[in-house]
Amino acid sequence: MREGVMRVKRRVFAAVLVLSLLALLVAASTVVAAEEEGKAAAEVEAKAIANGWIAIAAGIAMAGSALAAGMAIASTGTAATGATAEKPEVFGRVLIFVALAEALAIYGLLIAFLLLKNIKM
Repeated sequence: MREGVMRVKRRVFAAVLVLSLLALLVAASTVVAAEEEGKAAAEVEAKAIANGWIAIAAGIAMAGSALAAGMAIASTGTAATGATAEKPEVFGRVLIFVALAEALAIYGLLIAFLLLKNIKM
């Protein structure tokens, strides 16, 4: 009789051990899956933050170059107008200076496009 009770106790112990190991395996896989989802969510959040900084950098590049081009055109345009009024034959030469000032805005736009190209969805 004692032998029968011992067999039942061993079987119960083995069953509890197997069920405990299965529960541990399920819990571990759930934790790993949640960790991977957390990593994926963290990666998505990191991408969103990086994309935001890239967009801000593109805006600053465009705004800075547009402001600088505006100030340069204001000064060179005024000087070009005065020089052309006094000597009409210098129009071609002063037009080059105004065009160079306008190129600042184009360079800023180019940099902004290059930055915006790096945004990853």
